[in-house]
Amino acid sequence: MGKAGRALGALAVALLIGAAVAGCGSSAGGSAPAGAAPAVSDPHAGHGSAPPPAPLRSGERFQNLGMPVAYTPKAPNGGTDEYRCFLVDPKLTKTAFLTGSQFVPQNAAIVHHAIFFRIAPEHADQARKLDADSPGEGWTCFGDSGVTGDAWVASWAPGADETLLAPNLGYPMPPGSLMVMQVHYNLLASGGSAAGSDQSSIRLRLNDDAAAMSPLQTGLLPAPIELPCTAGETGALCDRAAAVADVGKRFGAEIGGREDQLVKLCNQGAPPAAGVTQHCDHKVPKDATVYAVAGHMHLLGRSIKIELNPGTAGARTLLDVPNYNFDDQAIHPLDTPAAVHAGDTLRVTCTHDAGLRGMLPQLKGTAPRYVVWGDGTSDEMCLGLVVMGGAGR
Repeated sequence: MGKAGRALGALAVALLIGAAVAGCGSSAGGSAPAGAAPAVSDPHAGHGSAPPPAPLRSGERFQNLGMPVAYTPKAPNGGTDEYRCFLVDPKLTKTAFLTGSQFVPQNAAIVHHAIFFRIAPEHADQARKLDADSPGEGWTCFGDSGVTGDAWVASWAPGADETLLAPNLGYPMPPGSLMVMQVHYNLLASGGSAAGSDQSSIRLRLNDDAAAMSPLQTGLLPAPIELPCTAGETGALCDRAAAVADVGKRFGAEIGGREDQLVKLCNQGAPPAAGVTQHCDHKVPKDATVYAVAGHMHLLGRSIKIELNPGTAGARTLLDVPNYNFDDQAIHPLDTPAAVHAGDTLRVTCTHDAGLRGMLPQLKGTAPRYVVWGDGTSDEMCLGLVVMGGAGR
């Protein structure tokens, strides 16, 4: 698979358990949803330290990992965001299972979110070379980590505390595995210039009793964003083609091309349909069980939903956040795990509101734009996450 295809596969088209994207659709909305802006004065405030973790359970131990030195981000290409990857080594000599994690953003004012990727032992040298060949601490990594076969095993966004899985569930970490800590730095307030350093860390919860564990993987359910400027907005970036080109300029061709790829895959070849609400259907490739779900959007997000087999007699809503708050993006364990079977449909639906651009302090003064999928804080995402494993019951 080529580099662009691998990047899209990592974030946009494949469940990490091997799912293929099926047909999807979009719903072209009229006016933006009514209502006041979310009650958030600063989406990063109050997240600089973590409360004490839950007690260790049978077979578990803690391990702290962090950036070896502080890093001062500066957004490239005239943008206001930097995605930086840092290589960290848990120094595993036998297989362990990651059963929980607690990320601590040291400089919460600029940390937008963080993702941790597991790097398999056979790709460790590739990761080390990428790190060594990049100037400064870590490397720029819009999209995924840039390392072959990386797998999403932990994440943090505002509102998340300790992620704690059921005692017998975890992400397998073979001996010699490395981890990549990808941090999205939001420098919107400083116009992309340096705004202080950061030395974030994570506390891993590991279980060494492999025989007692069931392996998990994280499935990613993306959908396109086709959010036009409001009726009262004008500007060069209100043109869709110009807005897509601007994303490519700031984040490179892979990210710049992601929206059109998502539209092609999710709309079954139909052209993009501008509107506040979009959705995408993903086919499940094999039997599994969903244990937890989450949703991720940026500051223009209004609502997000994940459904299983919508429109059928056995339909089930796995996640429904009718009033999305960027400052509350915790993972939600299901009270009753959901069995999914090969051929089932998982649908993610997102509603965004361009009117929030003029209401939120973080976005006031930013240029009006036709919003599409992009890695920046002033861009948007529609991403459902499903934590799943085992066979359906």
